[in-house]
Amino acid sequence: MSDLILRLSVGEVLDSYRTCEFATLTRSGAPVAWPTTGIVAEDGTFLLTTSIGLPQKAFNVRRDPRVALLFSDPLGSGLANPEQILVRGEASCPDEIRAAPSGDLARLWARLMERQPSSQAYLDWPATKFTDFYFMRLVITVTPTEIVNRPLPEFDHSAPRPHLLGADVLAGYPSVVLTAVDESGAPVLHRTTVTAEDGGFRVVVPANLPVAAGPAGLLVHTHDEKLAKLHSASVRGTLTADERGWLLVPERLVEPGGRRGAGALETVRTLRGFRAATRRYLDKRGWDRPEIPWRDYRAIRATVRKS
Repeated sequence: MSDLILRLSVGEVLDSYRTCEFATLTRSGAPVAWPTTGIVAEDGTFLLTTSIGLPQKAFNVRRDPRVALLFSDPLGSGLANPEQILVRGEASCPDEIRAAPSGDLARLWARLMERQPSSQAYLDWPATKFTDFYFMRLVITVTPTEIVNRPLPEFDHSAPRPHLLGADVLAGYPSVVLTAVDESGAPVLHRTTVTAEDGGFRVVVPANLPVAAGPAGLLVHTHDEKLAKLHSASVRGTLTADERGWLLVPERLVEPGGRRGAGALETVRTLRGFRAATRRYLDKRGWDRPEIPWRDYRAIRATVRKS
């Protein structure tokens, strides 16, 4: 089914989205999703990457290949009538660091530099002294087995309830991405709206969405049209069913990089964390630190700037 995207002629639509939400399964079987950027490869699979400074997605895929992608944030896409498109499938991620851009990976780097101009600065000194880990990539290939189109929700805001974990964060967003599992334990994603009430977040779930009670989360993220001013957060907990529908009981708030507008100190801490994770990844395998072919990346940047 690797040519499913091409046969359904939705590859161009998916390529229009600047980001997608990507869900994997943790060791305990809990679904975890974060925004990412990828491309539709020539064979109809999806090509995603992650730095070895942030390898958890790769670890999850190697343990359980079941994944889901949701294309649901049309900002900057130029689409006239956008929908949310759920792609479910299986992923693979070899334990191989790709430090040089070539083939589809070169096309992905060009796409990123074009749509996120700020990333081009990583190729200039002194950034190259501190962010080489950004170019040490693990490649994740997703073979789709199911693609479903659904309408985007009518945006609304959740009324803040300070006593409810994560309510103040979710209230700043008009919609959320429900990260859940189906009866088989495979991940499911859906952009929807929530209402904060006593005991949890009331989640609007369509009847035809294959959601099961269990570990779940509510993801929010934002960016501008140039993929800058990034922020993301995830409220994780347990999804339960009652006579009124679905309720997510929050247990944990995860907010990488801190709250919106985090200062330079938080940025330095995050950078140190990525560099430490990079060292651990290499040391555990007894690998030398890869040399980054800066000239090749700068050649891609030059081409992007001319286009």
